[in-house]
Amino acid sequence: MLIRFSLENWMSFKNRVSFSMIASRELQHKERVPELPKYKMRVLPIAAIYGGNASGKTNFFRALNFVKGLVIRGTQPDSPIPVETFRLNPDAAKQPSRFEFELLIDETIYEFNFSITRDEVLDEKIVVISSNNEKELYHRTGDKITLSKSLSKDDQFLKFIFKGTRKNQLFLTNSIWQNAEHFRPVYNWFKETLWLISPISQPNQLEEFLSEENPLSSNMDRMLQRLDTGISQLRSEKVPIETLQLSKSEAIQVQELIKKGKNVNLLNNRTKERFVINRKEDKPIARKLVAFHHGTDGCDIKFEIHEESDGTQRVIDLLPAFLELSSQASKKVYVIDELDRSLHTLLTRNLLKTYLSHCNPEKRSQLLLTTHDVLLMDQKLLRRDEMWVTERDSNESSNLFSFSDYKDIRYDKDIRKSYLQGRFGGIPQILLGNDHPSTLLQENQGE
Repeated sequence: MLIRFSLENWMSFKNRVSFSMIASRELQHKERVPELPKYKMRVLPIAAIYGGNASGKTNFFRALNFVKGLVIRGTQPDSPIPVETFRLNPDAAKQPSRFEFELLIDETIYEFNFSITRDEVLDEKIVVISSNNEKELYHRTGDKITLSKSLSKDDQFLKFIFKGTRKNQLFLTNSIWQNAEHFRPVYNWFKETLWLISPISQPNQLEEFLSEENPLSSNMDRMLQRLDTGISQLRSEKVPIETLQLSKSEAIQVQELIKKGKNVNLLNNRTKERFVINRKEDKPIARKLVAFHHGTDGCDIKFEIHEESDGTQRVIDLLPAFLELSSQASKKVYVIDELDRSLHTLLTRNLLKTYLSHCNPEKRSQLLLTTHDVLLMDQKLLRRDEMWVTERDSNESSNLFSFSDYKDIRYDKDIRKSYLQGRFGGIPQILLGNDHPSTLLQENQGE
């Protein structure tokens, strides 16, 4: 689970901002909030981030995506670190960017933080936090590293790995690449637990519901019917692999992946067709996703996925995530940018209610989302500490704060009206006529 995340000097975030999933003392919806008895703490299962266009919501998402890529894929030798600093202040380009995490992994909290420039990692640290103390596993500062006494058995090996760690590379990443398992839990959290979905993400987990034998397939069918998409079932059909018209480099990449036993998801951007390639009897096999609708004569009629509406295609992309999140055993953390893109507000609300109905004190999955849909800003659905707002200050720097920061918001208050009136910030500033600034609400009040 994500406990806290802070960032500084990243894209539109110039100053340090902190995002916390630690539950406040609020009692509303307490029955669904996960509990950490070891730490005497409760951690929220969901957070919704609102804000006007260009307020920083997507940049928050991109920060998480950047760190995931830096940890998992690393950097190439002699390449700059692809960090994006705050561009509206010339001095910011000369300052480091900083990222800080607190993560719950197997009921233990880890702190992982680092500061970087485009040229090098300046500082990096992992700390294990117990119920009564903290133990620093390593602390890297420039070209020096301090290791915990608990790692003394492998002290020389780890120092040897650090000596071979490039200045533009995280020690965490290189240690895993060099088969040192000491920090594997943190690395695996970014690799296997954190999942990010943008409005243009290629379909993930597609292969899981291509097979009729897979339980997820029937779950998908039931959800698609419940959400009134008109689809009775999703299925796949085999297609000749040569019809995919893969380039030479793509074909080589696909061959390498399926040799390793991995399925390959492909999206044809021109036709919007979705394929999965895997290996059967030592040969690559391609299958295409198709949808079936009930005809008036009672027979199922096949439709290509690109014939479905944008909203239905978006639902198909998102449902595997919501099915995974709803599993009691799931420990995944999904971050979805613009959840409401192409979706009716009642459909979006239904997806959230379905997930929240499965949340309880023992669950360890989480959902973070960005949205413009103010109809989701409802205390019958979300707690105040589960609703956040981004907005730009007078220096065009993004800020981030929770509705729980406002002590005068009652649990029974309709906060949408106050939000649209600009009392919490996070709404666009509109220029009317000849340079007369006004909020969007003020424009509407003039009608």
